[in-house]
Amino acid sequence: MNYREEQCLIAYFSHAGWNYASGEIVDLPIGNTERVANMIRVYTGGNLFHIRTEMVYPNEYRKVVEIAKQQKTNHERPKLKKMVECMEEYTVIFLGYPNWCGTMPMAMWTFLESYDLSGKIIKPFCTHEGSGWGHSLEDIHDLCPQARIERGLTLLGTTILDAEDDVRRWLKE
Repeated sequence: MNYREEQCLIAYFSHAGWNYASGEIVDLPIGNTERVANMIRVYTGGNLFHIRTEMVYPNEYRKVVEIAKQQKTNHERPKLKKMVECMEEYTVIFLGYPNWCGTMPMAMWTFLESYDLSGKIIKPFCTHEGSGWGHSLEDIHDLCPQARIERGLTLLGTTILDAEDDVRRWLKE
């Protein structure tokens, strides 16, 4: 597929600040998922949409983990700061997120439940530190049963700075 000929949206949730990487906590000025989203933008020409919640997540890693666990346990749907205008114009949605608590951040549920994605092509991409997709792909299928979910890309956060070839290969498949 030539993505430059399609209307592509690159919708992603990313957390900058203190993150877990290679067994230690490191400060990331740009979140790993955001870095991948920007790489996809270069190769597809798609429109970027950073999924942000009204509640600002703390910078401190352990506090973010606590909040993520609570939101998942309570099946919360955090309110989003902004919505995509004219979602109907997009044919392909690159959907990016970090693996939080074995799946997507709950903000992704809010995002996916906010639109009718029937007939859309969804290409997920996920950053993680060893947990891979978790059960996020199943969750996307459950949330978007009428969309066509294509093969995704999962990347270790610690390899993001060297992931451009992986991103390019994935887009060519």
